[in-house]
Amino acid sequence: MIIIKKRPGDRKGFTLIELIIASVILVIVGFAMGVVVVDGQTTWNTMYDRINSDVVTDGYVARKKFDSVVRNASRSKLILAGDSSWLEVYYYASVSSTVVDLYALFYVSGDDLKIEYGQLSPRVKIDVETVCTNVSECTFKQAGTSVQMKLILDNGAKSQTIVTSAVAHNQ
Repeated sequence: MIIIKKRPGDRKGFTLIELIIASVILVIVGFAMGVVVVDGQTTWNTMYDRINSDVVTDGYVARKKFDSVVRNASRSKLILAGDSSWLEVYYYASVSSTVVDLYALFYVSGDDLKIEYGQLSPRVKIDVETVCTNVSECTFKQAGTSVQMKLILDNGAKSQTIVTSAVAHNQ
């Protein structure tokens, strides 16, 4: 009878130590990937909130509206409040008008930036439009036919400063 002796190098399978080491490596790699995924999602949410917050969209709307109204205004007359809190610009009702007959008044009421549109002679308010909310400060400056608006919007969670200027293009 021949007795076959097992050699230690011929073992099949894995030892317990090898399994534990492989498991620890997989757990570390899994945690690292989880941290990267969670950090990416957190960053995504932060950027999404910054881009789509009401402060950002209100700032964009206020800038575009200010630019549009002032560009259509007459450069012959702009009235600015002594404390720079409101601005009144004048414009023509139509292309065939020979005198400025309409006005647009930018002012802050509460925490809203508003534009009051009206007729000059006789002075009649036609419409009041709320441009944006969450206004904490709004000032106007004039240099020649150029008008600048500095607007600070704050909703408690995010604050944004918008500085925009426009030039009145009409005579």
